[in-house]
Amino acid sequence: MFLMDYCGVCRSCRLGATNQCLDKRADMGIADDGGYGPFEIVHETNFFPVTDDIELPTATMLLDVMGTSSHALGRAALVRPDIESIYIAGAGPIGIGILLMAKLRYGAGLPVHISDVSKWRLEFAESFGGIPVDATAPNALATVGRPDVAFDASGKEIARRAALDIIGKRGALVCVGHGETVTVDVSNDLLEPEHAVLGSEYFRFDELGANLELLRENEDSISRVITHTFPVDELDNAFETFLGGETGKVVVVQEGTQW
Repeated sequence: MFLMDYCGVCRSCRLGATNQCLDKRADMGIADDGGYGPFEIVHETNFFPVTDDIELPTATMLLDVMGTSSHALGRAALVRPDIESIYIAGAGPIGIGILLMAKLRYGAGLPVHISDVSKWRLEFAESFGGIPVDATAPNALATVGRPDVAFDASGKEIARRAALDIIGKRGALVCVGHGETVTVDVSNDLLEPEHAVLGSEYFRFDELGANLELLRENEDSISRVITHTFPVDELDNAFETFLGGETGKVVVVQEGTQW
């Protein structure tokens, strides 16, 4: 498996913060061609070996679903080590990943509220132990209380603002989803309650090893995040299905390729 093409020699990379490489060569399959092709040229340092006991679609869980999510939880723990409650805005694959990884990290009893506009995704999140919050309902967050940490996996300004309004004293808002902005009142939002607003970008290469062990130990529950698999020649259908709002993770595979 491979990630963003980090240089390996800059200050960030030497510290292990490969997701913050100061001389990043490319985002493979995004800024460089080949994301949906049968072959792609990448630097060998970017590969992470996964043994044959993990099927390829399941191995993709190591990327956004586990990697991005566990990194975001680690970012939150830097400023709030005593997390006892969590709120997540957005129940797409990243939001579900944060829910799942939070339960693995802090225990099944940790209360995790998760909101979305899709009834299907809320029911899906509930099947992983999340407490569903209908984002379309009036005063949707009234039942959430004062969570220690909120994660925005929606990328929406309204969701970020609402999350910042409900976190408790010493709470943190961790922005995981790219997209819109958020405006803060420094005195009321940050200083008086000692809130923190953090960004969390993808994950570090050195986090993959521990996540692989978690995947092996919890393969049945983690692989359940994948609800649809499409061959690459049905790419348009894959995107249409995902954008319909009634899927977990959608995986596109190149049929006939030897891995």
